[in-house]
Amino acid sequence: MANAYLDQQLNLLDHLRTILVALGEAEQVPDESHALFLERFDELRAQLPVEPVESQYLGQDILCQVIQRYPQIAHLVPRDLLWFFAGDCLHFMPDEEIELYQALEERRHEAEVNDEPFDWNQEKQLLSLSSQDSRH
Repeated sequence: MANAYLDQQLNLLDHLRTILVALGEAEQVPDESHALFLERFDELRAQLPVEPVESQYLGQDILCQVIQRYPQIAHLVPRDLLWFFAGDCLHFMPDEEIELYQALEERRHEAEVNDEPFDWNQEKQLLSLSSQDSRH
C-alpha cells in the first residue's frame, strides 16, 4: 500500500513538471533560472523513490519555491503534494483542508494496519462530500 501511495505522489510530481515545462516553453519565466530549477526538481523526482524520508526537506523546499516563483500556477499545484511533503508546504493550505487530509491520513493508516485495500482518491472524494454536507 505504501508503494501505491508513493507512486501516486511521483505521478503528481510528473504532472507538475509538465506544467513547469510548459510555463518555460511559453516564455513566461527567465530561461536560465528556470532550467536550474527544473534540474533541482528532477533531482527530487529521482531521489524520492530511493530515499522517501530523506527527500522530504528537498520536496518541501521545491514545492514552496514553485508557489513563490510561479504564483501564476500556484492553483495548479496538486494539494496532495503539499500534504505529502508537509512542513512549510502546509502554510499554503487552509485549516479546513488540513483537517480533511488528517482524516484521510487516519483512514489510510487504519486500512494499512488492518491490511485492507485503500483508494486514496476515492476516500478523498468521500471525505470531501461528507465535509460539504456537514457545512450545509
